Amino acid sequence: MSEQELDVRATPKPDRHPLIFQSFEDLAVGEAFVLVDSHDPKHLRGEFDRDYPLGYAWDYLDRSPDAWRIRIGKLASTSLPRILGDTALLAAGDRDVSGAVWKLQMSRRDLDANVVQLPPNAAIDTHVGPDLDVLLVVVAGDGQLTTERSTIELHAGALVWLPRRSRRGFRAGPGGLQYLTVHQRRQSLVITTTAGRG
Repeated sequence: MSEQELDVRATPKPDRHPLIFQSFEDLAVGEAFVLVDSHDPKHLRGEFDRDYPLGYAWDYLDRSPDAWRIRIGKLASTSLPRILGDTALLAAGDRDVSGAVWKLQMSRRDLDANVVQLPPNAAIDTHVGPDLDVLLVVVAGDGQLTTERSTIELHAGALVWLPRRSRRGFRAGPGGLQYLTVHQRRQSLVITTTAGRG
């Protein structure tokens, strides 16, 4: 049985990778398709390495100037479980860095997660959270969480529930504060236009 070819040379650039990944998702384990592109799709391979490590095969069949042909095969039914990082190493990093020091990178996912770090005595002003529930895990340091009615002391290992739209503010202690947040992935902003009336 011959493998299906997916020729993306005439496909608009923004549509290429989504089309290729959908074609890959539609494969059964052990099946493959042949991608035809006008160049070596190195960035695409990087996305496969990020999203499907050890779960795909990539074999160059032809590297001619006008038609690169690559067989892409499916080796596993889903993306494989794996270790993404080490919170102990993050906790041992530079305490004066502020902001997200790690984030979930996979493009096909249902969750968002990141590790946020506040330098010693830094704060995030009180605000209303997004319209989604957040689980927060204190990775290192200590500090305080200010809510609508009280102040909660935070310490390494604390599991904190932040209900959707709840008011919250953070202040790091003298050793700084580092925490992991996990929540449902937010949908990307989609801008739609309407045709003008003549």
